[in-house]
Amino acid sequence: MDTMINRKMFADVMVPNYSPSQMIPVKGVGSRVWDQAGKEYIDFAGGIAVNALGHCHPEIVKTLKQQGQTLWHLSNVWTNEPALTLAQQLCDATFAEQILFANSGAEANEAALKLARIYAKQHFSRDKTNIIAFVNSFHGRTLFTVTAGGQAKYTEGFEPLPGDITHLPFNDLAALNAHISEKTCAVIVEPIQGEGGIIRAQPAFLEGLRTLCSQHNALLIFDEIQTGMGRTGELFAYQGYNVTPDILTSAKALGAGFPIAAMLTTREIAASFTVGTHGSTYGGNPLACAVASKALELINNPTLLEGVKQRQQLFANGLQQLNNKIGLFQDIRAEGLLVGCELKQTWHGRARDLLTLAEEQGVLILTAGPNVVRLTPSLIIPYPDISNGLKQLAQAMLAMKVGY
Repeated sequence: MDTMINRKMFADVMVPNYSPSQMIPVKGVGSRVWDQAGKEYIDFAGGIAVNALGHCHPEIVKTLKQQGQTLWHLSNVWTNEPALTLAQQLCDATFAEQILFANSGAEANEAALKLARIYAKQHFSRDKTNIIAFVNSFHGRTLFTVTAGGQAKYTEGFEPLPGDITHLPFNDLAALNAHISEKTCAVIVEPIQGEGGIIRAQPAFLEGLRTLCSQHNALLIFDEIQTGMGRTGELFAYQGYNVTPDILTSAKALGAGFPIAAMLTTREIAASFTVGTHGSTYGGNPLACAVASKALELINNPTLLEGVKQRQQLFANGLQQLNNKIGLFQDIRAEGLLVGCELKQTWHGRARDLLTLAEEQGVLILTAGPNVVRLTPSLIIPYPDISNGLKQLAQAMLAMKVGY
């Protein structure tokens, strides 16, 4: 192809459901990326909590090459060694007894919600179909999961939506107590709302969910797509609470950048997915599972997880120092390396503007809605990159304040 590849091509050849930046990254190593012009950036975005080990981690690359020369894909008429190895690793590291693999977080959540309904019907009642979710949650982009998510902006125009899903206020145990019933088959919750603005569930709230779900024979589903795989300093966020879910979903960082997802559950609940009830062409393919197996091996390490908590303090302290001088943020929330900086009222609606200014200064950041800047860097981002990236972010913050 002789056509020069540039940002202008996006409008010509891509469906316009995204609005990407003008620059195009072409190379990544560790926590650094470079664009077509050779400009270097420090990556505080991490593919939205995906690149948990940075870009092109040598051991991940080695595993990818080895498996790529061995066996890429099989249909689920057969199983494969990497899938069985990864499933055993996940079971050994969590409450789970059985695993279902998929390709994305939405698919894992879709499977979890389907499993909850069929399990309830098989064990209790055909009328036990109600799913409770929470306002400002996010669970994926399929019609079922976008309906379970509690943000109207993602469902507008796609009606009619799947029914019997109730949305309640997050961290409001009284509201749940008033609405949960014997017709509730599941409650789905993010331990930390990611797209909703990096809002942490209160421990008493999650403990109350567990109690009420058990009382009403409803399954408790933890959506750990964004919080799992070391992001909070625990392998999965539930391990930092005194709460164990019935089903847990994982994706994003599970493959450290390679597409793969998983639904984790108990043997008793998994039994409701009998042969033919659910499936996936690519779910559990050898290439993805081999990569995820190596990523899990590297991440599920006490030294690495402790390093996440140390880096959390560096980010939290550094951002607070910047804010003391510049004053853009009304709140800074850090849960491991899932960091949200909420803009003051004066700058509400301008999180994307700060993202653009940061990119100009050479640091990549994210948003979580129009009012929150989100940072989800590599779990092993070098300390000098944290320091330098915060300096570049400070310049962006100053430019936004002066430009206002």
